[in-house]
Amino acid sequence: MRKITFTGVVLAATFLAAHQAVLAHGDKPHDVHDLLPLWSFDPLVVIALTLSAYLYFTGIRRLWRNSAAGRGISTKAAVAFALGWLSLVIALISPVHAWGEVLFAAHMTQHEILMLISAPLIVLGRPMIAGMWAIPLSSRSAIAKLFHSVPVKRAWTVISGAAAAWAIHAAALWIWHLPVLFQATLESDLVHTLQHVSFFGSALLFWWAIIYGNRGLSSYGAGVLYLFTTSIHSGILGAFLTFTGRVIYPVYSDTTSAWGLTPLEDQQLGGLIMWVPAGLVYIVAGLIMFAGWLRESEKRVLRREAAAEANA
Repeated sequence: MRKITFTGVVLAATFLAAHQAVLAHGDKPHDVHDLLPLWSFDPLVVIALTLSAYLYFTGIRRLWRNSAAGRGISTKAAVAFALGWLSLVIALISPVHAWGEVLFAAHMTQHEILMLISAPLIVLGRPMIAGMWAIPLSSRSAIAKLFHSVPVKRAWTVISGAAAAWAIHAAALWIWHLPVLFQATLESDLVHTLQHVSFFGSALLFWWAIIYGNRGLSSYGAGVLYLFTTSIHSGILGAFLTFTGRVIYPVYSDTTSAWGLTPLEDQQLGGLIMWVPAGLVYIVAGLIMFAGWLRESEKRVLRREAAAEANA
């Protein structure tokens, strides 16, 4: 069987993207029948998704072949990554992407998929471990040395702290919802890509800091706090978009009527999506972390009691 190489994967993805790119920003859909065929094949997106899947599952195969299935990266983690990757396909390639160009509510749905489904699932998949195993052994030590260098470690320590990750994610969310920037995403593919990279990248950082940051009893409490406050500030933005009596993003004014909505109703629906379902995700995640906090507290009490009995 012919061996699959990085070059082969890139060339295949590039060919597919170039062949289908005409669908990415063609005529805007006016109903469901127009929408369903509109799969978007942006070359950069297709190549990034293809390479990420190739690197991850190549790394897992090598890791498990050198140890055992489920070692280093559990089967559940691999499934989480696969589901996160599929959700990226739904958000960035499926008709959801084209729908987001004509309805603000659909655009909000796309963003919530990226930040609340794709990002946490991919973080749970431990992609950095798989990525290191996917790299040829000859290059692995050099890359590891780079990431363990003092400047890189210091920079990572600063941005991956829970407080910094929370602030970066919050800033990305609020800044990109400024009307001038949000509307620019529908006028420029580059700006649109930067927006998605900002949302997804900051969400990856936020969820990594919450899930894998400094462990210990205090980190669980901090995680609950940051998840709760994120649900509050994103909910405030969603509530504002829901209850304001004026259209904040007039760029959608000419496209909502075909879907039976006024521009204001479309905006209100988008605000509700950001406010209610998204808020529930943060609350559920906070409750899970709160349960972990209680378990860790109980373990500490039991350890203290065991130590006291041993010294008695």
